[in-house]
Amino acid sequence: CVERTSNRLLKVKKASISSPGGNKVKAFSYSELRKATHDFSGANKVGEGGFGSVFRGRLKDGTIVAVKVLSAHSKQGIREFFTELTAISDIVHENLITLVGCCAEGPHRILVYNYLENNSLAHTLLGKGYSRIRFNWRVRVKIALGVAHGLAFLHEEIHPPIIHRDIKASNILLDKDLTPKISDFGLARLLPPNATHVSTRVAGTIGYLAPEYAVRGQVTKKSDIYSFGVLLLEIVSGRCNHNNRLPYEDQFLLERIWRNI
Repeated sequence: CVERTSNRLLKVKKASISSPGGNKVKAFSYSELRKATHDFSGANKVGEGGFGSVFRGRLKDGTIVAVKVLSAHSKQGIREFFTELTAISDIVHENLITLVGCCAEGPHRILVYNYLENNSLAHTLLGKGYSRIRFNWRVRVKIALGVAHGLAFLHEEIHPPIIHRDIKASNILLDKDLTPKISDFGLARLLPPNATHVSTRVAGTIGYLAPEYAVRGQVTKKSDIYSFGVLLLEIVSGRCNHNNRLPYEDQFLLERIWRNI
């Protein structure tokens, strides 16, 4: 059913594709993206999500891009493809990822974004490996405010508003100037006019889910704000919201914060 919907909604043309929202995005051929990523080489792999992998690629004109290959065998991957096209294909904001184009050739569902040099907050600030970035307070405040501006834009300046549903450190990418960009809109939902919430299956990442959303399955703008609050604690403290390598009483960041209020 999802596959039939995808074929019906996408109208492939020479240079662009009509997204479900009616706007145009650049259409890439599968061959073009294979060449750009050296046949999706492991050496070019920069990330992996629940429904696909992300590769660094160089287009024919020299532009460096991030190529997100969604699983051809996952219905959820196809849903994510169309959700992202619907949500951000015609949106431009300093603190949101930019969709460059996509590929919908045969079974392939691929999204192409602008490449961000400094990976994600999960990798650089909270990751185990070495990071050359100095996260002083000025940088942390800049990142926190940038994410807040991006969320405010999604919630208040777009009609209908967009609820992201998966605000977390791995979905906050950093460009060369450490400007944060909210990414991965595969779980996003549009909030209908005059509605206070959207009833949907619970999705997102444990540790970032608002309790009322996890219990009732009703997602609101406040669900994103709760997730942002958890992210803010991670930015300030420099540690993940859950770390099972610590003593049990210190594993959950929120519990530790509550004990010290």
